Amino acid sequence: MASPNVPLPVVSLDKPRCGTPRPSRRSKFRAAALILVHVLVIAHVAHWKIRGKTLTPMEPSEAMQTLELGYVNAGFLLLGITLLLTLLVGRFFCGWACHVVAYQDLCAWILKKLGLRPRPLRSRLLMLIPFGAAFYMFAWPSVARWMAGEQMPAWVWHLKTEQFWQTFPGPGIAILTILVDGFLIVYLLGAKGFCTYGCPYGGLFAVVNQASPGRILVNDNCEGCGHCTQTCTSNVRVHEEVALHGMVVDSGCMKCLDCVNVCPKEALRFGFGNPIPKLHAAGKSGVSILTRLSVLVPSWWRRSRNAVPPRTQRIYDFRWWEELFLAVAFLAGLYAFRSLYGMVPFLLALGLSVILAVSLVAGWRLCRRTDFRFQHHSLKSGGGFTRAGIGALLVLGMFWVGTAHSAFVQYHTREGERMLHQSWQFSDQPDQKRRVLERGRSLLGVASRWGAWADPRVENTLAVVARDLGDYAAAEAHLRRAIAWEPSTTKSLELSTLCLQQGKLQEARVVLEKLLEVEDLPEVRRRLAILERRMGE
Repeated sequence: MASPNVPLPVVSLDKPRCGTPRPSRRSKFRAAALILVHVLVIAHVAHWKIRGKTLTPMEPSEAMQTLELGYVNAGFLLLGITLLLTLLVGRFFCGWACHVVAYQDLCAWILKKLGLRPRPLRSRLLMLIPFGAAFYMFAWPSVARWMAGEQMPAWVWHLKTEQFWQTFPGPGIAILTILVDGFLIVYLLGAKGFCTYGCPYGGLFAVVNQASPGRILVNDNCEGCGHCTQTCTSNVRVHEEVALHGMVVDSGCMKCLDCVNVCPKEALRFGFGNPIPKLHAAGKSGVSILTRLSVLVPSWWRRSRNAVPPRTQRIYDFRWWEELFLAVAFLAGLYAFRSLYGMVPFLLALGLSVILAVSLVAGWRLCRRTDFRFQHHSLKSGGGFTRAGIGALLVLGMFWVGTAHSAFVQYHTREGERMLHQSWQFSDQPDQKRRVLERGRSLLGVASRWGAWADPRVENTLAVVARDLGDYAAAEAHLRRAIAWEPSTTKSLELSTLCLQQGKLQEARVVLEKLLEVEDLPEVRRRLAILERRMGE
């Protein structure tokens, strides 16, 4: 998507100075390690299915439960141990143990077999997304609690669980997440596209990596052939890094060691160096976190002060107004996709939002320019759309319309929920409370009618609104629909209460008996006993 006169900053593959790079033998070991990770995951799930109880998920996102609820689980311990190891040897977890990286590498390998090598797109603002996402996941819960004046939860051990899949999406959404974050984003944005523009764990590891002494080092054998850069799947300009600093300081380096293996002069090795490279008198600067942030400064200001020397200045694919539009479009996409219908997880929302932002700029250029190429496809030539261009417009058009519809549904859902919460402030003003509840009911009704899929969250909120309005029959109907789509003990207990409030004793009894068949809880038995005594049994 770069301008025809401004090539992307990738070393030319046409005339390598030292011949064609040889295949990396380390890639086979890394592929075996990533396959082993999936075997262990399958074994973990199988153990839960067989025994009914197992170790809590070994997933870094589980650390959010520790921060929000105080549950010290296996995911939190894994994240802590991995961060400590990253501090020692560098950012290795992403390259050797991350399942999303495995899918991205698989996609890149398949595309390479098909003769395609997507070029990495370069954006100043989108590359800050992983850091913002990491802050939202791992810092914001504590910050929000502090701002609300709440105390931190007491930490308790929670290493075993019977509800292994409770925090994970269903199979359909899981597959969609893999396809979007592991495959589609690589084809559109280049190798490791999700790592660069979406992964919150990558943002966390990148920050810790800056203080790590574990680096890719170089000796005097280096001739600057560029094989290392051509082989790197993390879009690191290895040959420039080692020429300027004697080591790789780019926080995107995942220690895959492919560059070490393919070097024809055996000039590269993994070792330990100064975690904060000394800047030479010429003003050399590496691609550290601070350097990444420095791209927010206009280029003319940096050139005038020699802040970034010409050899290390990156070429970006978007003008500044396009960068700002990308940021706004990404935030709009995050609003539209985050928890859509109670199904879309955060990582999928990040990937879809990045794709939305890039696709909008690509669509604008496609309509405005006489000739336009995206990756390996010519979408417009001589002022006319090619077949690929027409197909791209149709696909993008459906995606944009779907996004707008999702934003419409999300707005009415969230505003309806906000009206419900606002109504609780008017407990001593019945008329005002009713007006707010009626407004919320209207908004949620729009979301329910126009939603593409059933949303148990909307139906459950409608049930609460109807109950607060005294419309128990409508509340019962909404709650039954919510239970049909997403059963839960809490909803079933509330349904039994609604039946009792309407004098439907037998129906309340049926609800409690069905619930007791699924889960033998003391609260259910207590309610059933009270109900039977009330019925004279």
